[in-house]
Amino acid sequence: MARWALFLGSVAFLAAPSSSQAKEPRVDAAARQASTYMGRTIAPPMSYSGADWLTRESRDAEEDPKRLLKALELKPGQTVCDFGCGNGFYTLQIANLVGPRGVVYAVDIQSEMLKLLAERAGPRGLANVRTVLATEDDPGLGTRRFDLILMVDVYHELADPAAVLKAARASLKPRGRIALAEFREEDPAVPILPLHKMSIAQVMRELPANGLKLVGQHDGLPWQHLLFFARNDSPLMSTPVREWGRQP
Repeated sequence: MARWALFLGSVAFLAAPSSSQAKEPRVDAAARQASTYMGRTIAPPMSYSGADWLTRESRDAEEDPKRLLKALELKPGQTVCDFGCGNGFYTLQIANLVGPRGVVYAVDIQSEMLKLLAERAGPRGLANVRTVLATEDDPGLGTRRFDLILMVDVYHELADPAAVLKAARASLKPRGRIALAEFREEDPAVPILPLHKMSIAQVMRELPANGLKLVGQHDGLPWQHLLFFARNDSPLMSTPVREWGRQP
């Protein structure tokens, strides 16, 4: 089987940390050596010891998570995957949005992160969260299961993007979507190290090559691209991509 690795959702390094910024997340000491995919250098993973960075106070201003969640157009009863969930920053909010008839699968390769998520979910009484410990050989997604797979600032760290996208594609329902959020490489005002950014052009080079088509685009986040993909055989209509900065 193809080897791959999935690490934290929302992992990035600030180029110029401010006094209000939580300490930068620590790179895993056992991080893999740099490799490339379609001309892009794959970023190293972050250790679970940096999990507090995912719930930093400045995140609301930097990423506007409420706006991102609204753009997902989640509905009660849906089945959603938070892919690279980390300590559950988005998982817990999604669980409330899909309600008790819905389910959120929180997927991560670090058992420590899933433990932190469970500790946060318990007091909230959320019974619709399912944690999935992924392995290098199996992301544990199943087939035709998800209405939405959310990947927030995690895709750029996958060691084997093609293997992960193949599994993600197979796990989508016919009208299911992948929501990909990545810090904008084209925007020099976004103070994230270049290795942890992606351009729209690079995203469009990689995902369509793996059996996916663009079906939506949201350009209103402070620092991130938000692009929606579906299976290339989905009944959802494809949409032309907009370059960053070109509003409809």
